[in-house]
Amino acid sequence: MPILNVKVSGTKSPELTAQISELLLDLTTRILKKKREVTAIAIDYIDPEHWIVGGKSLSEQGKNSFYFDIKITDETNTKDEKALYIKEAFDGFARILGRLHEESYIYVQDVRAASYGYGGYTQEYRYHH
Repeated sequence: MPILNVKVSGTKSPELTAQISELLLDLTTRILKKKREVTAIAIDYIDPEHWIVGGKSLSEQGKNSFYFDIKITDETNTKDEKALYIKEAFDGFARILGRLHEESYIYVQDVRAASYGYGGYTQEYRYHH
């Protein structure tokens, strides 16, 4: 059910896509307890020349970065679970990308059940049926 929108600096490759998606699937199922079979991940690759932090490109700084947001149904995870998720995701991207810029972001977005869904049904509808 969750959807993750990922932006990562670097060159697109099947290997990097597999590493990132496996990391995020593991964390999302293990920590946030979401179903793997309905977790969707979209990954966009950004040239480090076009990713600017503090007025300088990542390539100038010799760094890598990422951003992702994940939409989850509100009230389904605790603050501690979300904090652990953010910490482990940051550490995982650091291992995968190396030379990770501290200005890399994760946004766990709690979305109201009546406003969020898939397959034509809201999460609120699914809860009641």
